[in-house]
Amino acid sequence: MELSVFYAPDILPDSQTYTMNEDTSKYCIQVLRHETGDQVGLADGKGHKFTATITDDNRKRCMVSITAMETIPAVSPSRSIAIAFTKNAGRIEWFLEKATEIGIETIIPLVSHRSEKDKIKPERLNSILVSAMLQSQQFYLPVLEAPQSFEHIIKTNKTAQRFIAHCLPEQKQSLVEAIKPGEDAIILIGPEGDFTAAEIQMALQAGYIPVTLGNTRLRTETAGMVAVTLMASTLNK
Repeated sequence: MELSVFYAPDILPDSQTYTMNEDTSKYCIQVLRHETGDQVGLADGKGHKFTATITDDNRKRCMVSITAMETIPAVSPSRSIAIAFTKNAGRIEWFLEKATEIGIETIIPLVSHRSEKDKIKPERLNSILVSAMLQSQQFYLPVLEAPQSFEHIIKTNKTAQRFIAHCLPEQKQSLVEAIKPGEDAIILIGPEGDFTAAEIQMALQAGYIPVTLGNTRLRTETAGMVAVTLMASTLNK
C-alpha cells in the first residue's frame, strides 16, 4: 500500500522527528483520518524522501518519528521553460500543474512586449506546484522564478540548448528534430499575440534556435504543455 506523502519544506535530511504545520496536520488527521502509529511519507521538495511514523495525531501539530530517509537522484539533463503568463489565471495554473506532473525543473514567468500579465501570486502558484509534485509522486519541487523580462532572459541565460517557439512564417525546425538528448535545455513561449519580430531577431542573434511545436497555432498554455512534454520525452533518450 502506498504511503500518503506530505510536504515538509523545512525538514532537515538528518531529522529524527518532525512536526507538521497546522494545514498539513489537519489534512493528514482530519481529512485522511491518519492516527498515531500510521506510517506516512514526507517530501522536502529538494529530493529527500522520508518515511515516518505518527507519534501524536494532533490535528494542529501532528508529530512524526523519522524511520528512513532516501535521496532521490535529480533528473538530468534539466528542463526549463520561460513562458508568458496569461491574463486568465486559470489557464496558466492548469499549465503549472501539468508541467509539474510531467517533470519540469524551472519555470520562468516571461514578460515580453505583448505580455498580458507581469505580476504573479507566488504563494498560490507554489501551492499548486506542491500539490502537483505530491500527486505525481515526485520529490523535487520545480523552481518558480520571479518574472523576468524577455531581454534579461536573452542576455543572461546560458543554458546549453536554447529554443524560441514563435509563429512567424520563417524557417524553423521541429523541436523534436532540433533538441539534443543529454544536454540541458530551455524554451521560450510567448504570449497570445506572439513575440514581436524584434524580439525574435534578438533571440536569434543570442544563439536561440527557432522551433515549431506542430502544424497548428496553439494557445500559450497549450504550447507550453507541448514543449514540456517534448523535452521530457526527448532529452533523456
